[in-house]
Amino acid sequence: MRISAIAPPIRRAVAAKCSTYYGILADTFSLFSLNFHSLRLFSPNFKRDLSCEIEVDEAIFLFRKMVRMRPQPPSFEFTKQLKVIVNLKQYSVALKLFDEMRELGAPVNEYTMNILINCCCHLKRVDVGFAVFGIFFKHGYAADVVTFTTLLKGLFLDGKVAEAEKLFKQLLSLRLCEPNDFTIVTVINGLCKNGHVLAAHDLLCLLEKTIYKPNVMAYSAVINGLCKTGMVDNALELKSRMTDKGISPDVVTYNSMIQGLCDFGRWKEVKDLLNEMVNQKICLTVVTFNILVDSFCKEGNVKEAEDVFEIMTRQNIYPNIFTYNALIDGYCLQGKMDKAKEVFDSMASKGIKPCIVTYNSLINGYCKNGKVDEAWRLFLEVSSKGLEHTTVTYSIMIHGLLSEGRNADGWKLYKDMEARQVHPNLYTCNILLEGLCKTHQIAEAFSFLRVMEDKGLSPNIITYGILINGLCKDGKLEDAKKLLNELPSKGLKPDNHIYAIIIGSLCEEGFVDEAKDLLIKMERSGCAPDSMTYNIIIQGLLKKKDFDKAIPYLEEMHKKGFLADASTSSMLINQLQGSKKNDVLLEMMKKVVPKM
Repeated sequence: MRISAIAPPIRRAVAAKCSTYYGILADTFSLFSLNFHSLRLFSPNFKRDLSCEIEVDEAIFLFRKMVRMRPQPPSFEFTKQLKVIVNLKQYSVALKLFDEMRELGAPVNEYTMNILINCCCHLKRVDVGFAVFGIFFKHGYAADVVTFTTLLKGLFLDGKVAEAEKLFKQLLSLRLCEPNDFTIVTVINGLCKNGHVLAAHDLLCLLEKTIYKPNVMAYSAVINGLCKTGMVDNALELKSRMTDKGISPDVVTYNSMIQGLCDFGRWKEVKDLLNEMVNQKICLTVVTFNILVDSFCKEGNVKEAEDVFEIMTRQNIYPNIFTYNALIDGYCLQGKMDKAKEVFDSMASKGIKPCIVTYNSLINGYCKNGKVDEAWRLFLEVSSKGLEHTTVTYSIMIHGLLSEGRNADGWKLYKDMEARQVHPNLYTCNILLEGLCKTHQIAEAFSFLRVMEDKGLSPNIITYGILINGLCKDGKLEDAKKLLNELPSKGLKPDNHIYAIIIGSLCEEGFVDEAKDLLIKMERSGCAPDSMTYNIIIQGLLKKKDFDKAIPYLEEMHKKGFLADASTSSMLINQLQGSKKNDVLLEMMKKVVPKM
């Protein structure tokens, strides 16, 4: 779909602008036995975000002044000040100040309890949150819908999905409180974000039949979850159902569906949704435009992305950092580094500061285009801009250096990464492992594999593919076969790539019959051979001049819709020119050799 097709709807859309509580929870959370006056939530050495130092200091100063006032201010004044600190996301600080309140006997109320529980949940200490709830409850403070909603949120943040579902069902069945819209959205959103999208969908259907009717946010959360897991048709169906129930989709709903459709290249339906937004007088936001720019760039249609960008600016919808990052990445993917750098340089004049993602895209683009020195210059520039290198930044740069044969520099950067406590991930280690294998340092590669495991990283099929390829290239075919046979015991299933490596090596060594046996084993294991596998085995047979044995594989290749690659095509043509006429081979060539 070209921008000319979706531009009109975009332009028009822009222009249209109690004891029961204790009994339920006590079995699961043993911290209820704590005494209110002995409660100390966190160590005095609490963590503090220095990015809002002055505001936090002012809030702490005022809070401590209030605590020492005589008479002390009412509880709502303390609650208000705690809320200021929480709004600055200084959750540990808020808990520390509560400790001071407790020690000096400052007044508290139910709102204090809810604020403290919220802090614990944000710190992923929902167990402490339940303890706080239990202690307040024992001192006569009642829980309300905010309390339970916050605890539900905490359980989901901590990945305790089953416990959250159980608590929500108890709220409904025992009528502990009346769940409000925010409670329902918290549960549905929590299920979706924890990968339980179908459970969220089922809950939505269940709630539709009760007095607790889901609102547009609940439907949007499920639609977003369905789209992110590739179930776009289900999302579209749910959107129709919500409309039938009189609930109008909002821009968030449409953005989720547009993203889902873009992911599958369903541009006609994207256009239909944009037109629908226009008709419903729903204005496109910068998020909508970013989805379109990013999707066009990922498809390699940077021209269309540029046109969307132009429409944005003409309609006074200002591109943000995500828009620029998408456009820069699009140019980098196409190797248009001058254009990418031009967009990067233009950001300052728009008042937008590049982030580490921006630098990662540019560094990656330069590395992939062989301009490692330019990538290194940008890598060094990162720190001077007040940004920190991430694992991704280091991995990209290490890969770039190793790809250019600068192995010493790559390993030196890895040591620097560790010294700065930027933790390498499996991708980083696979890059280094491949560098060792490419330089025939097989023993060192296996030593590094043990280092990876010591770091708590679990080697994946890509890791073992690198090692098997390294062994084959180093002439250690028997060791490669042995490692292949060990993969199931490691909980890994060999893929097409690994089978193709060993089949290719067997053919090169002249063991074509063994390669054919491995092909059969591959199919029996449920791994269907692909075009590359067939090309490799056919080339092995042609090299041995086993033309009659090659024909059945050519026929099978044709049946599966695969074509001969350049090497196979060349060998077939040479065979036909250099021997007596072979009608069967000629017919097969017509079927599998690509038309010029």
